Amino acid sequence: MTMKFFFACDYKQKHRYFSSASLSHVQLKSSRWKESWEVAKKKLMLLPQRILRQEQAFGNILKLKGKKIQVFYSGRLKEKRIKIKFYFFLQKQRTKHIFFLIGETILLPLSGLAVLIPGPNVFFGVLALLMITHWQALKGINRLLKKEQEFIPSLLLGEWEQAIDSKKEEELHQILEKIKKEYNLNNIHKILWK
Repeated sequence: MTMKFFFACDYKQKHRYFSSASLSHVQLKSSRWKESWEVAKKKLMLLPQRILRQEQAFGNILKLKGKKIQVFYSGRLKEKRIKIKFYFFLQKQRTKHIFFLIGETILLPLSGLAVLIPGPNVFFGVLALLMITHWQALKGINRLLKKEQEFIPSLLLGEWEQAIDSKKEEELHQILEKIKKEYNLNNIHKILWK
């Protein structure tokens, strides 16, 4: 099954970028840090799914070969307009990730002081995981900006965005179920819904 990428509005009408890949974890080979790493992964998973899935979708770009990427969207905007919107979305995300990495780099030496506290240094582990996640996402965003994007209209995503405008909650749930089945997106409710 090939990985699919999506650019759609969530229930707050904010654009979200995500992929059909299941959520994966950063692996650690050294057993010395394994306990704190496992605790850190659990803490990282407490972040909202829409954020984690977007970070992973950016990182998944690094795995792709080829110069073109297909992105499913609602089809409510003309192709030229969606390309501009997507470009500015990526630029904004790029800037945010640079600032996140700067902040995390400043905090990293301070997290070493947590070694004085008994038990695993969870603060360092969570910070390290965040840095790895943001670094991979930033590399993915940079690569995505260089790739040619082909935007493919999706009737279901169009229905979803139209239902958001009409604010009919029952209809929103039904459409999300259709999207879930059509694109095999098990966590779609956590990405686009409350």
